[in-house]
Amino acid sequence: MSELLSPLGQAEISRDVGAEVRQIDVLFVPERRDPQTIAALGWLGKMVATAALFEPFRNPVTAGEVRACISKLLDFQAEVERLAKRENAPQSDSELCRLWILTPTASPALRSGFGATVEADKGIYPLPESLKTSIVVIHQLPVTPETLWLRLLGRGNVQKRAVSEFKALPDGTPYKDSVLLLLADLFANFEARQDLDTEDREFVMQLSPLFQERLQTATEQGISEGLERGIEREMSLALRLLRRRFGAVDESLIERVRRLPIDRVEDLSEALFDLDSEADLVRWLDEAEG
Repeated sequence: MSELLSPLGQAEISRDVGAEVRQIDVLFVPERRDPQTIAALGWLGKMVATAALFEPFRNPVTAGEVRACISKLLDFQAEVERLAKRENAPQSDSELCRLWILTPTASPALRSGFGATVEADKGIYPLPESLKTSIVVIHQLPVTPETLWLRLLGRGNVQKRAVSEFKALPDGTPYKDSVLLLLADLFANFEARQDLDTEDREFVMQLSPLFQERLQTATEQGISEGLERGIEREMSLALRLLRRRFGAVDESLIERVRRLPIDRVEDLSEALFDLDSEADLVRWLDEAEG
């Protein structure tokens, strides 16, 4: 082939391809099947029936990004198959890891280009079976409790509606407190950025009252259960917001925050979004303690 193609261009023989180190966003390997937990996760629970790779995108995925995700899957599968061969424990196709590409939207042209033209479920488009890949178009998912955890990863009105549904979940709902802390991280990250677009600013405004209501509930529970116990249970949220706002915070300041009465913890959480530096925090604490 090298000889035949040489009149048309340069043909290299045994060309090395250097593989760069790439990271998989989320790798999940199931260890147990708990029907109750799977049910609580809804569609997400169904996605992890076998090992799974998740690659979420905040902006609509591009064709190049889809190819990069598939490349990571194939490299990972090759690694798993080499290990299985050494251990003389070959995997069947049904056991192979599946890639889930999560994107707010995906155009018909993009889906068609990868052969993802038929929905397995509304909003979920499998690529040809041997590729073990599905594109999840979040904004097309049905608005049901089973899709809530996926729709929280959307954008714009889809994400706003999902947050409203999340807010309405009864206390004690599995994962509610954990997801609230993750939303607090996202909130603090957005608050620290100066380049937010209108859509993200509206999302920040939607999240703010969610945290304030949560802290108000903590205050009421603290009064009935004892101030110290109420502070300790909800202090993690305030401290998490604090660290996300300023990064590493001097331990002496953390201790001062821990000594605050529960009503002042609530005041601090509200004030955090108006404080621009650790020095502002010190001044706020001085006033609160004075």
